[in-house]
Amino acid sequence: MAATAMPVAAQDDGEARIRKLEAEVRALQRKVFPGGDGRYFEPQITGQPAAQPSTASTTSTTAVTDILTRLDALEAQLQRLTAQYEVGSNAMRLLEERIEVLEAGGTATSAPAQVAAAQPATQPSATQRPAAQPAAQQPAASQPSPERVAAVQAIAKPQTDDPADDEYSYGFRLWEAGFFPEAQQQLTLFVERYPSHWRTTYGRNLLGRAYLDDKKPNEAAPWFLKNYQSDKGGARAGDSLLYLAETMIALKDTKRACIALAEFGEAYPALAAGRLQGQYERNLGKVTCS
Repeated sequence: MAATAMPVAAQDDGEARIRKLEAEVRALQRKVFPGGDGRYFEPQITGQPAAQPSTASTTSTTAVTDILTRLDALEAQLQRLTAQYEVGSNAMRLLEERIEVLEAGGTATSAPAQVAAAQPATQPSATQRPAAQPAAQQPAASQPSPERVAAVQAIAKPQTDDPADDEYSYGFRLWEAGFFPEAQQQLTLFVERYPSHWRTTYGRNLLGRAYLDDKKPNEAAPWFLKNYQSDKGGARAGDSLLYLAETMIALKDTKRACIALAEFGEAYPALAAGRLQGQYERNLGKVTCS
């Protein structure tokens, strides 16, 4: 009786596994082939009919073998459907990126060049914009020249096994080449898409610098402040605090500049006496703090 019970128990466990796998396969089929059309669904896998056993032991053994065969088939089908779903998801992501680029008004043939050549996504708030000019004096919306588009296209986007780092590195290359509006858009895309990546502290800091270098301190300040407050131990948190002081100096806000400089000297003494010493001392020399 014990010998007979063991195959029966295995049969029960196998049947439970089959029901679980069949449910997972059906759920995955609905993701891979939405619409519920029956023609898209493979029939449930069934085992071959077992031969009529001559003894109870033979019956149990044949049933367990049949269950294992069905399990193998279900697991293989689940793997195939998972692969199809991943391929489809990746294709959808690439399509969405291309649509975003087209909606942004890009004209280049490659997606990175279209993103880079487009105008910056972040616009000043209503309080930051200058007073409206008479209609006759309204300047036409500036568009990138063909020479600028070609120069941006010449900047290659890295292609590594870390797509998030590639997005940041591409923004850095744009900033380094002096294409500040294009860098602003690219870095904004990076920090919004990858808020938890290890490069994000670099991305927010560099985004602030891209605005500051573009003579837009009002847009730069929120990014420096956010990067510092989000993670004060981040690799570029100290840099952002010091650049925040520099931004306040550009805005002629001496009080806030002094607060930021004092906090930087207290919170990051190693940076103040090391890598950022020159910048720190230059900023101290631009203001008179009480």
